[in-house]
Amino acid sequence: MSSKAANFAALFTRILGRFPQQQNFCFAYGSAVKKQLTNNSKENMFDLIFCVDNSSKWHELNMKQNPSHYSGLKYFGHNFISKFQENFGAKIYFNTLVPLEGVTVKYGVISTKDLVTDLLEWSDLYLAGRLHKPVEILKPTSNSEVQTALQLNLQSAIHSALLILPESFTEYDFYYTLSNLSYSGDFRMIFGEKKNKVENIVKPQLNSFRLLYKPILGTLSDYVDFPSLKIDEDIEMALETRSKSPTICSQDISPLARLHHLNQLPRWPQKALTRLWNRGSLRQDTEDVLRAIAYDPDCNEIVLKCLSDIVWKSSISQSAKGIATAGLLKSVQYSFRKIVKMMR
Repeated sequence: MSSKAANFAALFTRILGRFPQQQNFCFAYGSAVKKQLTNNSKENMFDLIFCVDNSSKWHELNMKQNPSHYSGLKYFGHNFISKFQENFGAKIYFNTLVPLEGVTVKYGVISTKDLVTDLLEWSDLYLAGRLHKPVEILKPTSNSEVQTALQLNLQSAIHSALLILPESFTEYDFYYTLSNLSYSGDFRMIFGEKKNKVENIVKPQLNSFRLLYKPILGTLSDYVDFPSLKIDEDIEMALETRSKSPTICSQDISPLARLHHLNQLPRWPQKALTRLWNRGSLRQDTEDVLRAIAYDPDCNEIVLKCLSDIVWKSSISQSAKGIATAGLLKSVQYSFRKIVKMMR
């Protein structure tokens, strides 16, 4: 382990030590994590997610341990905080602009059941979308249900991306489309986020994306050809090869292949597709709708619209919820930081 990686691990060990230890799963994401790994920058916030089995109990312990992290909602008690977390927005409770161990932290709390639901069904496509991209696992889960849901979420992302992409595409296009699933439709991309946010995520982490998705892509050879999967494991050789000529991938875009991908989509996107298709007087069940969409030449646009609609609703509701959980002052400060970052 390099000295930078060791310093990074030590920092997060200290940060996690400042929170209740009743966590089922914990990961870090965002630009600060990447910058910390590469250039030790502390300019951006460190984004953490705590997955807990009992939200009410966790907030009770955390409010005793870290009362200053909470807005005025803390005066309503931990049970209120837990219900507010689980019944509104994307079912996450965020505390932001928290100074810890010399850095600024934003952390979210979600119950295990709600995380599993989003991963399996894409009810909000919020944390499910963040977990489409490489993250830093700080505390691996031993919960088999969460482990399975994490893998199925990656599979769903692959099927969705292939439905959106054309017959031929580059490996970069594939990972870009995967990453964009949770940003297409996010109202914050209109104003508040960098326009090249997805590109900034994918380009520096191509190899991390490759390692994350390679095991699953290897099982889909009947539907898509990824030449990169056949390249020698030597990372430097692989990167050098790709820098000289982009890897061109190809997929089967026949109606039968599309139908296979559509059938593998999570529950909420399938429901959204059915509602969109049945807007007229005709009413068809999900099976018939998916078959019809598979034969539609605009299949990719239809899928993208339905996914964008899910993201749009959850991004608005979670952002509105964030004003209450952060408090007015921190909300203004957080928004200002985002705008400054975007303008840069």
